[in-house]
Amino acid sequence: MTDVTNSPLTVAGSRRRRFNASERQVALMRHLVLMSFALIVLFPFFWIISAAFKTQIDLLMGKIFFTPRIDGFLDVIFDKTSDFARNFGNSMVIGLISTFLVLIVATLAAFSLYRLQWPGWVLHSLLGWSVIFHMVPPITLAGAWFTMFRSVGLDNSYTGIILAHTTLHLPMALWMMGVFVRDVPKELVEAAQIDGAKVPQILWHVVLPIVRPGLAATGILTFIFSWNEFPVVLVLSQRQTATVPLGIGKYAQENTIAFTEMAAASTLSILPAFLLLLFAQRFIVRGLTSGAVK
Repeated sequence: MTDVTNSPLTVAGSRRRRFNASERQVALMRHLVLMSFALIVLFPFFWIISAAFKTQIDLLMGKIFFTPRIDGFLDVIFDKTSDFARNFGNSMVIGLISTFLVLIVATLAAFSLYRLQWPGWVLHSLLGWSVIFHMVPPITLAGAWFTMFRSVGLDNSYTGIILAHTTLHLPMALWMMGVFVRDVPKELVEAAQIDGAKVPQILWHVVLPIVRPGLAATGILTFIFSWNEFPVVLVLSQRQTATVPLGIGKYAQENTIAFTEMAAASTLSILPAFLLLLFAQRFIVRGLTSGAVK
């Protein structure tokens, strides 16, 4: 009589169960590790948001359980001595306009470099120079920009800050858009040229629809970098053109630090980037993964 416990089917089934169990354990460990890293990354945000709803005394005493209050938000938004609403509007204007300019210049430059048959040394020289420029600390350029803008009447102006932000973030955008424009099939561009399309028509009707995810990813990253820029705006701006990072820094005075108001302003400053990432997440993922895979 055949021993059922040693039959090939029984042995294969037990091995499959052990394999599935080990797979589940590995998946569980992977999720635990990812959750641990997520908590480490998100803890500062939770701490800042909770601090925004505390009083100064509760915050200094380190209370974990407290009665939430919105006095910090009211002081930041409605207090007559607070400029945070103006700072918020300045950051929005500067970020949107500089991002728009960066996308236009980076897209045109990437299309020119990869589709208009420039010599190889021009392409590599420009990309190499953009990497070197991107590695230069922005604060080292701020003094020269301040002197130059003051000589032409652009000191403490939106135009000067927008031009500075555009210059700072253009190298990163050029590299990102270069990846997407380079991966546009040459056959599509050549077919459009055979049909008699001019360069602006090829760019508008052929290239832009294909690189739209890349435009979204590049635009969102550029806006976030512009929104968080601090040292350049510290040198180039005054009270009328100060942005959100400067507005947050003003709550740290020489003799006292308004921790609650600073936490409230920091919480409000997170909202634009959070909303962008929330509504455009699929475009960012498509754009970044598309460029990486190709």
